[in-house]
Amino acid sequence: MTTALLGLYLLLVGFALPRRLARSPRLRAGLQARPVAGTAVWLALMASFGVALLLTVHHLAAPAGHEPAGLVGLLPHTEPVPAPARPAHGWWAPAAAALAAGGVAAAVGLRTARQRRRHREVLDIVARRDARCDALVLEDPRPTVYCLPGRHSRVVVSRGALELLGERQLAAAVAHERGHIRGRHHLVRAAVDAFALVLGALPLARTGRAEVALLLEMAADDAALAVATRTELASALCLLATGQPSGRAGAGVPGRALGAASTGVLPRVQRLARPAPAAPAAWRLAAASAPVLPYLLACAPHP
Repeated sequence: MTTALLGLYLLLVGFALPRRLARSPRLRAGLQARPVAGTAVWLALMASFGVALLLTVHHLAAPAGHEPAGLVGLLPHTEPVPAPARPAHGWWAPAAAALAAGGVAAAVGLRTARQRRRHREVLDIVARRDARCDALVLEDPRPTVYCLPGRHSRVVVSRGALELLGERQLAAAVAHERGHIRGRHHLVRAAVDAFALVLGALPLARTGRAEVALLLEMAADDAALAVATRTELASALCLLATGQPSGRAGAGVPGRALGAASTGVLPRVQRLARPAPAAPAAWRLAAASAPVLPYLLACAPHP
């Protein structure tokens, strides 16, 4: 019974709920109203799916030691429930799966860190520091503003961006990149990328990765509003997006960098033009409780 409940939960969290969140305009607007909270909801769903998957593996490895369990023990019943037998297997299966997932995450993080370090070394040679915008200026005609996050972060502005953007628009774009750095958004992206690498065919992985990338850009937009107006930031995003060759937003931004106009420019500009209402407290409650729900399904004590 417990394994069946966990299987249904995996279907709900891994398939049904991500599609619902991504396709419902009302739910998406609720998540985007407070992008940090929205990101936490997606991360909580991924963590919840991982916990449920590990518990399912554990129950499949020792089925006799867990029946009946989970919410069955919380339901009213008239017959006494026998004490569960001692599991025939330990936690070796879920522990091995957790170690494997941690190894994948570590490998993704190390590879990304190496790529960013090499790119920083090149930038320190070929780029010059501009005190006016407090960033490295790269001699590139394509208008680009991006950051390389990490311990030795860099904000990079191309010569094309300096020629295209006004002073206030440039300040807004640079503030957006510094919002990425202060918020440590690269760590969130690394965790989501690792989840997608392991479970890439899962709708939760595919949809969650795209939604988290957009929400992190919106979170950096909110950080930039501390030094710029919505109009200045929106105009900077539009100029950076339309100023690329063939209108390709994000051209010239390295793969492991976070670019101001590399993701979801249109919904971000629409959000800046029409601020969304405050996100309900239910999102915060969902983010806090989702990782615990599989444990309640599988391990709730009998009354």
